[in-house]
Parts: sequence; structure tokens; C-alpha cells
Amino acid sequence: MLFNSVAFALFYILVTTLYFVCPYRFRWVILLAASCYFYMAFVPIYILILGFTIVIDYIAGIYIEKEQDPRKRKLLLVVSLISNIGILAFFKYFNFINLNIDYIFHEFNWHNPIPYLTILLPIGLSFHTFQAMSYTIEVYRGNHKAEKHFGIYSLYVMFYPQLVAGPIERPQNILYQMHTKYPFNYQLMTSGLKMMLWGFFKKLVIADRLSIFVNSVYNNPDLHNGTTIVIASLFFAVQIYCDFSGYTDIAIGCAKTMGFDLMKNFNRPYFATNIQDFWRRWHISLSTWFRDYLYIPLGGSKVSTGRRYLNLFIIFAVSGIWHGANYTYIIWGALHGLYSVVYVIIKPYLRKESENEFINTITRMGNTVITIGFVTFAWIFFRANSVGDAFTVIRNLKSFGARPFMGDGVSNFAHSLLAIAILFAVEYKMEFIPQRFNWFTSRNIVVRWGSIALTVFLLLILGVFNGGQFIYFQF
Repeated sequence: MLFNSVAFALFYILVTTLYFVCPYRFRWVILLAASCYFYMAFVPIYILILGFTIVIDYIAGIYIEKEQDPRKRKLLLVVSLISNIGILAFFKYFNFINLNIDYIFHEFNWHNPIPYLTILLPIGLSFHTFQAMSYTIEVYRGNHKAEKHFGIYSLYVMFYPQLVAGPIERPQNILYQMHTKYPFNYQLMTSGLKMMLWGFFKKLVIADRLSIFVNSVYNNPDLHNGTTIVIASLFFAVQIYCDFSGYTDIAIGCAKTMGFDLMKNFNRPYFATNIQDFWRRWHISLSTWFRDYLYIPLGGSKVSTGRRYLNLFIIFAVSGIWHGANYTYIIWGALHGLYSVVYVIIKPYLRKESENEFINTITRMGNTVITIGFVTFAWIFFRANSVGDAFTVIRNLKSFGARPFMGDGVSNFAHSLLAIAILFAVEYKMEFIPQRFNWFTSRNIVVRWGSIALTVFLLLILGVFNGGQFIYFQF
């Protein structure tokens, strides 16, 4: 079930109404049943896979907490992790690995006896797998008590607002909330609905409209020159941000209307002044997951200089693999790993803060432009349909010239620019002057409701209502 559908609107109204109408002791049942229905709306049979891992991790968590022998505790953790990673690897990487085996065998004129599987990737598999893994790891580390209520633990993994694309929660943040009684709160309800409205605006008005131009270029890269490629690449940088953060806003807002507080996942990443700053702002739940469960266990920065560089590169390479079984994602992750290593090397030599605020402002602007440039270049590999297409895009960058706009033509292009201008005006205000011009939350009723009405109006006249799937649903 897509957030940007009439079915979800009806689903959300029904579930939220039942949540507040039903007695507190039945609320987890309502949410769990709704979450199962929400997940089964995609591919019903895959609920069994999710159920299998839930049972394994639930039992593992209880016995890890009870067990005193360190070796047995570690064995239980390993069983849990292998169960999760094994299912993820089978569905997401089996055919990719088999394809590479096929290439190797072909070089030696050998026959590959392993058949390819015709299987669909369970939606959101990478997200709820990582969320489940964080639970058993935190129980093993002694940072969280094992959840004894099977229904509540199941809801922790399956909570429908963030089930298929995050944020990737930790048990410390969300499990206790599922035991908490939340009465209806008008402030939380209106705040959550406003966040959902802004999320729908980013998805329907910005992301889906930009995708028209982006798809026309990236699906036929050999037909385009540097002009349209640069525009399409910049458009995609905005598209993927609005698509993913739009989903996140809807998820967080949806949960907030029921009283739940999900973690922040984006913090205006295109105002970052360096690559480290970018990753502190982009997909925060994933970047912190890799930091806590991979980078620090590898030694983090408390190792030799060379090992630190290797650790940095490894987490970004793994991040690329996490995104998908395709060399385009692996190269994207490797580029960010390279960017991060280079930044750590040159950081001591970069200009320090000046006493002149004007110079500091110009420096920050320049750093932001440079950061966006490198991030956008890496997005080429993320968006390209193949590595070959990505290099075609890069090769054609040097051939600048005028070219008619594709997609819906000049009208769509103009609407796209307007949507981007609105986005960056809002985010600039939030980044640099958060205490002023609070449109959605203004005490002035005319300003508050006028801004909401204007957003709804723009959503209706500029939105692209074709049911386009969220980009990160494929991960």
C-alpha cells in the first residue's frame, strides 16, 4: 500500500480512529493487525518470511538475556544475525552473486549448474532486517531488556508507518513507547498532519514532477548532451531527497498523530558544508546504524591512521551493497567512501573560521556548492540503469549545447523550478532563521491556515498523481 494513494488515506483514517476509540489494552492488537494488512497489501505470502525472523529474534533476545555463559550468548546472537542476514542475502543478492559466478565460469568455458530464481524482493526487507538486528545486538550488549510481550515485539518490527522505508529505529527509542498509553492530543495530531502534508508536497509536487525530466534523460543517456545531463543530475539530487524525506515526513507525522515519536532521519542535507556534514544530515538512521554496529566494532577512529581510512571506506562500501545488488550502488558507496577518506586527510589543512563574518559566509557557501557537486556526481551512478549508462552520462557531460526539454516540455520544467524554489526557501528558513516566518505554526490564525491552504492548493494543482512508488521501497 503506497502512502500516496487513496487506499492509504482511508486506511490511515480508519486505523487512527480505531486506535483512539479502542481501550488501551487492545491498541497494540489494532496496530499489529493494521501493520500486517499494510505489509500484505504488497505481496501477501512474504508476511511468513517476516514472521519467521520475528520468532527467531524474539526467542533469541529472551535467551540472550537469560544466558550467563558468554560463548552461548554470542552463539545465540550469531544465530539471530545469520537468520536475518541470510534471508536478506537470499532474496536480495542470490541472483546477483549467481550472475557473477556465471561470468567467471564463462571465462573458463564451464557450465554454471546453479539456476536463477524468479523471486520478488520483499518490500522494505533491508529496513526491517536492520531494525530487527539492532534489537538483538542491544540486548546482547546489555543496553536493553529483552521484550517479553511477543505482540509488542512483533509491532516493533512491523510498525506500519516506518515498516518499509524507515527510519530504522532502535529498541531504546520505540519499544517503551509501545507500552505507553497515549491519549488523544490535539497538538500532536495537528503537528503530525502538517508534517504529513509537507511530506506529500515533497513527494507529489517535487519528487514525482522532477522524475519526468530525470527519467527522460537517464533512460536515454546517449541522446543527451551536457546541458540536459547536468540539469537532470541536479534534478535527481533533489528528487531522491524529496522522495525519501517525503516518505519519512509522512511516516513520522503519521506516528506522531498517535503519540509515537520516531527518530529524525533528514536534516536539510543540501546545506552541508562537507561530506561528513552531509552524512550527519542524510538518512541519519542508517548512517548511525553503520556507525554503531559496524564502524565502531571495527575500531572506529581509535586505530592506526591507515586502519581508520579502511574502516571509513568499508562502511560506505557496505552501505552501497545494502542499497542494492547492482554495481551502480557499489560504485556509489565506494565514491562516498573515497570522499570521506580524502576529507579526513585534508581536513587539518582547510581554512579555519575567520573573524570576518562575510568571509565565513562566502566560505560556507563555497563549501556547500562543492559538497553538492561531489554528492551529485555520485548520484549519477545511483540513478543510472547500469554502469555503462553511468559512464555514458559522464562522457556526455563534456558536450554542452542547447537542447529542447523532454517530458512535459517547458511547462513541466517551469513547474519543477517553482517547486524547487519553494523547497529551498522553506529549508533556508528552517536552517538559518528558524524563529521567524513559522507559517504552519504561526500564532496568527490567518497566516497559519493561509499557509496550510496554499500548500494544499499547490499540491492539488502541481502534484503528479500517478501513484509513483517511493524510490527507497525497492531497498
